[in-house]
Amino acid sequence: MLSLTLKAEMEGVTGLQPTDTEENPYFYTFRVQCTSCRETHPNWVSFNRFEQHEIPGSRGEANFVWKCRLCTKTHSASIIAGPHSYEAQEKKADQKIIEIDCRGLEFTEFKPDGEWEAKGVESSSPFTAIDLSEGEWYDYDEKAGEEVSIKEITWTVGRA
Repeated sequence: MLSLTLKAEMEGVTGLQPTDTEENPYFYTFRVQCTSCRETHPNWVSFNRFEQHEIPGSRGEANFVWKCRLCTKTHSASIIAGPHSYEAQEKKADQKIIEIDCRGLEFTEFKPDGEWEAKGVESSSPFTAIDLSEGEWYDYDEKAGEEVSIKEITWTVGRA
């Protein structure tokens, strides 16, 4: 079991989470490594929590199915919990965004492609189409009359 955790400094916003609905799924993008031969796939891989793919030689399905080019074993992963929203706190702390059941592979790095959303702490103003790919985000909350931001973002993929 792996979890993707987030640690960030948020000013004026809370409830940060990927925009992830069945109509508009969020594609989680990772570096993947085979746990059998330790080969790391050279490209980023993406998958969402709504698509199911058959696992060859098995009756099961998973969100992500991958065959290692080096050892030719087939591995799979499925998102089993989340996405959870990241709530603003006085002290920044790691909070789980998603939990992933991995079979024969592990994800080593996360890339926050895609859109995120949050809301104003005081105003509850919705902020959509938040782009975290640059490692920080700034905007202005008209209702609260103040600048809002998300910065010092740290992503961790690790054992849950």
